[in-house]
Amino acid sequence: MTLYGRHHEKAELDRVLDGAREGTGAGLVLWGDPGIGKTALLEDTALTAADFTVLCCRGTRMESGLAFAALHELLWPVVDRIGTLPAAQAAALRGALGHHRDPADRFLIGAAVLTLLSELASEQPVLLAVDDAQWLDEPTVDCLCFVARRLRTEPVALLLATHADPARGPWDPLPSLEVTGLPDADARLLAAAAWPDADELTLARTVRVAGGNPLALQELPGTPALTGPTDLGAPALAGTAAVTARNAATAIATATITAAAPPASPTGTSAPAVPAPGTPFPVGPRLRRAFTARIDALSPTARTLLLLIATEERGEQWVLREAAARLGAGDDAWEEVRLSGLLDARGGRLRVRHPLLRAVVYEDAPSPGRRAAHRALARVLAGTDAEELRAWHLAAACEGPDETVAALLTAAAERAWERGGCATAERILRRAAELSPEPAAASVRLARGARAAWEAGRADTARELLDRAARLASDEEAAEPSGGLRGLIEFAHGNQETAHRHLLRDVPALSRPDKAAELAGVAVRAGWSAGSPALQAAALRVLTGLPDVPPVLPEWWREEGPAPALTDEAVARLGAGSWRLMPPATLAVAWGAEEALAEALERKVAELRRTDAATALVLTVPQTATLDLVRGRWADATANATETLRLAEEIGADHAASQCRNVLAWLAAARGDEAATGELSARALEMSVPRGVRALTAAAYWSRGQLALHAGRAEEASGLLERLTEPGHEAAHGTFALLSAADAAEAAVRAGRPEAALPHARRLREWADRTGTAWAAAAAHRCAALLAGDPAEAEARFRAALAVPGAAARPFDHARTRLLYGEWLRRVRRRTDAREQLAEAAETFRRLGAAPLLARARTERELTGRQPRRPGDAGVSLTPQERRVARLAAEGLTNREIAARLLISPRTVGHHLSNVFPKLGVTSRAELSHVDFEDGVRLTP
Repeated sequence: MTLYGRHHEKAELDRVLDGAREGTGAGLVLWGDPGIGKTALLEDTALTAADFTVLCCRGTRMESGLAFAALHELLWPVVDRIGTLPAAQAAALRGALGHHRDPADRFLIGAAVLTLLSELASEQPVLLAVDDAQWLDEPTVDCLCFVARRLRTEPVALLLATHADPARGPWDPLPSLEVTGLPDADARLLAAAAWPDADELTLARTVRVAGGNPLALQELPGTPALTGPTDLGAPALAGTAAVTARNAATAIATATITAAAPPASPTGTSAPAVPAPGTPFPVGPRLRRAFTARIDALSPTARTLLLLIATEERGEQWVLREAAARLGAGDDAWEEVRLSGLLDARGGRLRVRHPLLRAVVYEDAPSPGRRAAHRALARVLAGTDAEELRAWHLAAACEGPDETVAALLTAAAERAWERGGCATAERILRRAAELSPEPAAASVRLARGARAAWEAGRADTARELLDRAARLASDEEAAEPSGGLRGLIEFAHGNQETAHRHLLRDVPALSRPDKAAELAGVAVRAGWSAGSPALQAAALRVLTGLPDVPPVLPEWWREEGPAPALTDEAVARLGAGSWRLMPPATLAVAWGAEEALAEALERKVAELRRTDAATALVLTVPQTATLDLVRGRWADATANATETLRLAEEIGADHAASQCRNVLAWLAAARGDEAATGELSARALEMSVPRGVRALTAAAYWSRGQLALHAGRAEEASGLLERLTEPGHEAAHGTFALLSAADAAEAAVRAGRPEAALPHARRLREWADRTGTAWAAAAAHRCAALLAGDPAEAEARFRAALAVPGAAARPFDHARTRLLYGEWLRRVRRRTDAREQLAEAAETFRRLGAAPLLARARTERELTGRQPRRPGDAGVSLTPQERRVARLAAEGLTNREIAARLLISPRTVGHHLSNVFPKLGVTSRAELSHVDFEDGVRLTP
């Protein structure tokens, strides 16, 4: 194969391959109009990558509706390697490829493909070449996007070719290169090579009309479009710059049909009028006429066969032979089409030579002929592997509603869903609804499609389908097939009061008691998130009225009475239930039940990671990060929140992403990072305020208030924290007002307004008396010490705060009590006692990385007259992901096990460990067991 020109494009492609050879994987999207040469560039690159394992696939219009169809083609040469993957990943990938029907999650499938590619790349670099990416099925797109985001440390190159500008699609994060028309000199060489008998005038006219488009340069010479009468004169021929490659290539696109359109409803494209003399000649109509002339030269039976091949698209010769026989196309037709030059028979497959030609063949065929081709293909397809494709062909052959075909599509959708193809299921169910003769059946299918779209992370599409389902029936009737989706969407993305209303409305519509309880539990949580005790209580009444609800569940939410009875049995039952029944972590923190809930959540997260249920994970893991905050496990909190934020953003879980940002903002505030606190809290507020999610808004205000307090801006801190108790304010929220009460009281005292601290101190004392929680008792004593006028009372209160059983389990708060006590001791000139308290506080702040309070403690110690010892002030600087990888390696997990846990590849695990070892000064994994990851990351004796 000879490429003319393309020096810049080839240099860019070589750069990507060189990076993969060096272990720095990357992707590149080639984009441009049809026929511009993207496929030729991919094929040339594949030929030059002799030292690579090359895996190729091509999107097709028909298979764009089949879940993981392109992934199946891509991985077919290495499918025997799937058995080497971790068991859960292997099962998920086999399910995606149709080897069994066990349910699989799309993120676990992505992790499996990433691991497979990483292991292949350990032998030699891997090149993934994906042509016609605009027609890939959506589950394959999701999988490749997942992989592309994680290639930085892999010897893997991902090259994609697409018609569309990637800035407006899923490939936006990848670098892109627009492929434009050939310069005139290269264009003439190509045209001359394709048509060696053409004269100079024909070649000149071809170059002028084709605008540098290689397909046009190969197809136009010798056709009536150029050999017949023309209005081109010598001056026009001399001015080839009058036609740009962009104009020509854009005109070529007029010959195509809409790529993303379902095959069931093809539409024709009319050619634009011939322009007036002196204006640019659009290539589209000319190229169409060139193709049409070659098609019309065939006999009717050969045209039927060509239409069948264009309709089938996959190139399966046995399917085409059997279907052709049903349409009466015999050996003579096959020979005629073979000799026409319109086919491509490479790789054992038989396809129409170019997608543009295929589009013209399909478009220009009469509708009855297209339907007949689809019916013939449907009749010869057999077996479970072909059920989805058969259903699509039957749908394309329908002239109107057909319940039989709609039912086949519905069954195909459910199978695609089980394999992790949620987006495909939504598309199939949408078409099934269109073919449903009865509105009620159409409504059910639209509602199920909405649920599939929701699980694919497409909330807007889910809303649109639910609206359509409700118009055909009602919201209540759509609730059962969608699983109460209207309220769940609002809860995860929208207004909490609206979510509460929808959730409670739909509880009676669900036939399964466990699903009804889940929905009611989410309604309680929506009322809590909205900061509305009335809404919370209303949902709680519904929840407690349902059968078989765990008794511990309603106890979490009661405004009055003692703390929930967290027996081992109750916690075990809570952890065994749905993640939707889990109470928010901040509520557990308020009850002083962080250890009990952490145990239940850790079991639940371990279960979810085995199946990698992404939606459940992003709503569950941020809860563990919140619990890690108060338990002083800040490294884990950072890693969990960072990892889950990325996942939440990938699937569009807005509120879960905001919760992760709030965790990271709280940590940034404690560490004195003004910029990060401001940016993270601003992003959270941007989502939460318009949607009435007061819990998230309050958390963002709390982070900003803490930042100001730790920085010594007491007045600013007090103003921010007071908003959490201000009736009607966007940040008013009872739970967060309670949790931040000690901060608000300290800010008010330091701002010289002790009277403003009294309500906060009273709130803490009442909660401590009601629940007996250690944290509340210690915080109440600390506030009382700050407000005490009598020195003896102040000291007694400080000592009481430090002596509360269990108070030290929250090391940050405990160290803050020591800091305040040490400052008080220094002010009353008890310097020796002050140094002891300040040293203990400083050591905890150093270990946690709480820089502002560490500096404050050290300054206070210096004021006592003794310079502090500063051992390993900053500890060892590991990134959150490095720390997490190292911790798991220290627990004895292999690289493959760590990769499966963290949704990265084994090679990336190795990359992180190669950074960790020199930072820690260790040479083996065994030595990691002697590293204290909580105490500033340092070696223990």
